[in-house]
Amino acid sequence: MEEVLTWIEIQDNIGWIKINRKKKLNALNRSLIDELHDRLLDFQKDTSVRVIILTGNGDKAFVAGADVVEFSHFGPLEASALVQHGNQVLFDFIAQLNKPVIAAINGYALGGGLELAMACHFRIASQHVKMGLPEVSLGIIPGYGGTQRLPALIGKGNAMEMILTGDMIDAEKALRLGLVNQVVPQEKLLETAIALAERIMKNAPNSLKNAIKAINAADGSSKGFREEGIQFADCFGSHDFEEGITAFLEKRKPKF
Repeated sequence: MEEVLTWIEIQDNIGWIKINRKKKLNALNRSLIDELHDRLLDFQKDTSVRVIILTGNGDKAFVAGADVVEFSHFGPLEASALVQHGNQVLFDFIAQLNKPVIAAINGYALGGGLELAMACHFRIASQHVKMGLPEVSLGIIPGYGGTQRLPALIGKGNAMEMILTGDMIDAEKALRLGLVNQVVPQEKLLETAIALAERIMKNAPNSLKNAIKAINAADGSSKGFREEGIQFADCFGSHDFEEGITAFLEKRKPKF
C-alpha cells in the first residue's frame, strides 16, 4: 500500500499538486484518480486558491499512462464503468473546473497521462518530454477523452496520425502542433508555470471562470456563441466587473 500518492501545497494563491508514484512512473489507477479529484475539489472550494498547477515528482514522468495491471482482466462492462468514473471525477472535472489548471509536464506524458494534461487549461513542457497515446498497441483506444481533446488541439489529421500509429512525439513537435503552450528547460519548468499563473491572477476570478465555461462550449456551432453571450452577461452582475470598470476609469490597477 503506497503511503503517498500526491503532494499538496498552497503558495501565493497557487494550489500545487505533485503526483508521487515514482515506482510506477506516476501511472494512474483508480485510487490516484479519486485522490486527485478530492484535492482538486478542495482547491476549488478554497477561495485563497486562484490557479492550480499539476505536475509529477522528479524528471522522469508526468504520468506515464494508466496502470495497466488494474484493468488487464476487465471485460466491456467493467471497462465502461472505469472510463465513466475517471472522466466524471477527474478528466471532465478538470476541464470544467472554474479555476485555471496548468499542467507542468516534467517527463513522459503517455496514454492517460497525456489525456490528463489535455484536460488541463494550459500545458507547459520540459524540453526532454515525450508524449503519445499508445493505446492501440495494447488493443484498446484512448478512453479518457483523448480521441476528442487531441483533434480539438492539433487538428483531425494530426490526431489520427498520433492515435493510429501510437507513436511518441517530442516536446518541440508538440509545440509546433499546438499540443503545448510552451517548451522550456527542465530547471525552468516550475518557474515558468508560476509566471503564467501570476499573469492569470492579475485578472478577475469571475471573468476567468466565465471565460473557461464559454471556451469549453466552443464547437463551431451556435451553441458556443449562445454560451459566450450567457457568460458575458453574467459578468455584469459581479463585484469583479464593478472593480474592473472603476479601476479603468480611475486609471489604476484593479484589486481582484
